[in-house]
Amino acid sequence: MLVKQNLLRRGMPLLLPRSSHYLSAMDYPMNSSIALDLRDVAAADAPVARAAAGRIADDKAMLRAAAEIARDLHKARPVIYWADTLASVVIGYGALALAITLASPGLVLIAALVSVLALYRAGSFIHEITHMKHSNVPGYRLGWNVLVGVPLMVPSFMYEGVHNLHHARTRYGTVEDPEYLPLALMKPWSLPLFVLIAALAPIGLLIRYAVLAPLSLVVPALRKPVVERYSGLVINPAFRRRPAEGAARTQWLWQEAATSVWAIGLIALTATGILPLRAFVTYLGVIGVITVINQVRTLVAHLWENEGEAMTVTAQYLDSVNVPPPALLPVLWAPVGLRYHALHHLLPSVPYHNLAQAHRRLTALVERDSPYHKASYAGLPGLVTQLAKSTMGTRR
Repeated sequence: MLVKQNLLRRGMPLLLPRSSHYLSAMDYPMNSSIALDLRDVAAADAPVARAAAGRIADDKAMLRAAAEIARDLHKARPVIYWADTLASVVIGYGALALAITLASPGLVLIAALVSVLALYRAGSFIHEITHMKHSNVPGYRLGWNVLVGVPLMVPSFMYEGVHNLHHARTRYGTVEDPEYLPLALMKPWSLPLFVLIAALAPIGLLIRYAVLAPLSLVVPALRKPVVERYSGLVINPAFRRRPAEGAARTQWLWQEAATSVWAIGLIALTATGILPLRAFVTYLGVIGVITVINQVRTLVAHLWENEGEAMTVTAQYLDSVNVPPPALLPVLWAPVGLRYHALHHLLPSVPYHNLAQAHRRLTALVERDSPYHKASYAGLPGLVTQLAKSTMGTRR
């Protein structure tokens, strides 16, 4: 009830993507900070069974099995991170250049789609950055921000220090979780609005970095809301971010400064005619579509049925979603390990390239009646339908 009461009290300004849960939390983490008033969105007659979700006892056999099979899977492989990221960047920006320059509308659409999917994948690595030990993949955070974070206006500081709170044992699903809302208990119209308004994210990001960031340096009173409300990829409107300290503050400042220079430069070059308007609009359009795809992915990352009570690890797992093979399309809409989102909540330190192996091992090890199998779903359409039925009170 804590989340519901807080949303009603605040009038629920909906924060838009990522992710992400890239962009999630961007899990894509691509959430911006445009606010929208969605009063009275929480359903008043949610089934009692949903409220009991947090009281699901931990399945110790499953948790022990997960820890056992992952003993040799925690090491990140730098060559995979760099190769995957660089390939996605080259394809993404190359296709974007074609979408800007080609004359045929059909070819432009194909190039734009390729650009969206490739850059969406590249952007999704922000989720890995929040979990990795940076000494294990030297220089990756810097390289990712230069190649992806700054150009797409989602530097990693917007997820680092935020996403880890989503994984905190006592925070998940509560009002202190920046990446959780009881979406399944809200009004039906809130879901399409939640997705469609994500298309405005590029405008919100431009305002955040080209206007608010530099203004907050000369207007001290503005800095506090910029830090608290407009510096995180979150979906919980009650969340307020605390200022970073130490090394995290240094990372924040240089990334914010670089992204501000980028955003101001884009606007200035377009205004002076140096950068063609078509290029600017196409660039913003690609980011907008990426954000919408990530917002749809966010809708099915969890079941969103908790009303604010603290949940056991098993309850958190069952409220999360795996979309394992043989489904093929999740490779596109849930890249970089996001198709194993529930498993990730059991093993958050396992790098994305080892999650498939962890899933195979755990599936073979646990009993048929293990809760582990209950978090696997067939694909996106069924999950969206299930969530929509929940908002209409028709799910059985």
